[in-house]
Amino acid sequence: MPRKSLQNIAPGLMNLLAYERSWLKPDIRAGLSVAAVALPVAIAYAELAGVSAIVGLYSCILPMIAYAIFGSSRQLIVGPDAATCAVIAAVVTPLAAGHTELHWQLTIVMTLMMGTWCLIASRFKLGAIADLLSRPILNGLLNGVALTIIVNQISKVFGYASPSSELIERIYALPTNLLNSHWPTMAISLLTLLILLGVHYARPNWPAPLFAVVLTTALTWAANLPHFGIATVGGYTGGSLPMVTWPNFKPGLLRDLVIPALNLAVVSFVSMMLTTRSFAAKNGYEVDADSEFRALGLVNIVSGLSQGFAISGANSRTAVNDANGGKSQLVSIIAALAIAVVVAFFSEPLQFIPIAVLGVVLIYASWSLLDMRSIFRLRKRNRSAFYLALFTFLSVLLVGIIPGIGLAVLLGLLQFLQTVFRPTEQLLGVNADGMIHSMGKSNEIKPVDGVIMYRFNSPLTYFNVAYFKRRITSLVDGSSLQPRWVVIDAVASFTHADISVLAAIEELKRDLQQRGISLVLAGRRTELTRWFRVDRASGKDRGLILVPDLYLALKLIQSKESKAEAS
Repeated sequence: MPRKSLQNIAPGLMNLLAYERSWLKPDIRAGLSVAAVALPVAIAYAELAGVSAIVGLYSCILPMIAYAIFGSSRQLIVGPDAATCAVIAAVVTPLAAGHTELHWQLTIVMTLMMGTWCLIASRFKLGAIADLLSRPILNGLLNGVALTIIVNQISKVFGYASPSSELIERIYALPTNLLNSHWPTMAISLLTLLILLGVHYARPNWPAPLFAVVLTTALTWAANLPHFGIATVGGYTGGSLPMVTWPNFKPGLLRDLVIPALNLAVVSFVSMMLTTRSFAAKNGYEVDADSEFRALGLVNIVSGLSQGFAISGANSRTAVNDANGGKSQLVSIIAALAIAVVVAFFSEPLQFIPIAVLGVVLIYASWSLLDMRSIFRLRKRNRSAFYLALFTFLSVLLVGIIPGIGLAVLLGLLQFLQTVFRPTEQLLGVNADGMIHSMGKSNEIKPVDGVIMYRFNSPLTYFNVAYFKRRITSLVDGSSLQPRWVVIDAVASFTHADISVLAAIEELKRDLQQRGISLVLAGRRTELTRWFRVDRASGKDRGLILVPDLYLALKLIQSKESKAEAS
């Protein structure tokens, strides 16, 4: 395979082939640190997704190796993610209706579908879709997901059965349910929290969740805590590793996963690209969005085939990698091998992990995602972005993750359309030095006598050109002095040859001619000459004048007016 093709398909492999010996020591240190953080988090997120603990580890091993080969980021660590697991649980849980095996099957199928959507998007070079979920939307989404996870884990932490799966009902019933808490479960939850906080403050660089899970699991086994009613993960008693079976799977359920898998692909890709780009910028290199889309698709297909669930870029584990000086994709391979050793030789103790401990770990991890101040900071900087982030946050809480994302994207598109439909505009003038600027109440920019210079801050298209015409005629008719020229800054608004726009400009030209006004389009002269079929030699067409820029437009006007006065 040619080197360039291999670089496009497997950039991580190309980086590994050019590996430098000096990278090995920091990569080993970073890989083991990532594994220490990834182990408890993967188990906890498996609980969040509704599958057994071992599935969370399945979702780490081969997918991390696959990203090391096909990914372009040298720092990114892929793995279970709060948002993706919450989306999976929201979609799969109602379809599975309490059937554990079916839940696992649907989770795998949704993961494979998500990977397929990513590969399709990469094939059609849709990496720009990373900008579909703007930062305000993602901000509101992550805060909504974090709060949803925290509320949903309260019943596990306090050891009571919650009859409702809906957030509002859970919050409403919380005071009553807390009275039915299970005291031994609360005790193990409190111990877990103390371990997490103690390790975090005493040794901030140590993996606090790993210590919490290992110590409480050992205590559960040694003191036989299930005898006191403390629920554990269970489900694995040694022997061969758990495997999913397919004979009873109903293919008709696939249709219910197609659109949610598409939504999941978009959310995962956007979240992953934010992490990838931030660490790439920090370390002085660039990543290609389409290549990352392909890598995300491949790692999720690998995860599905290895019986895991959907994964994305893991921000916390990527930060651990970067903080420990990881230099290459070898970090992912080392971490994956370390997790594989646990699965192969130490998986039996997983059955003794208390569910309450995983609930506390999830709340601990989700608390770092909860950043309401980031939403309210937008209120002063950008009011529309604030409303979009707050709407996304409330939508996720009130109607669920998938519908909430859909409503947020719809509102974002409506805000964009509003900007295009009714964009900002400026009247332009000149200062004492003859420089063109926007006119304002407090500056020294003055209008040019007999000239209206206008800038429309949006591409002209069929659904805003009527408004554009109305604004021009309104400015002309509302002017205290009868203008003789209307100059349009064509650079900002004439971006493509929309037939409706061209027809509307012809109508505007005729309307202005009837008022004794000439229309001048300044900028994009070559394109406009072709679009309007204007005579290239003269640069004008019965009242429509095309010039390269605003300054030449003013010079042309001054020249013509001087000739008119001389004659």
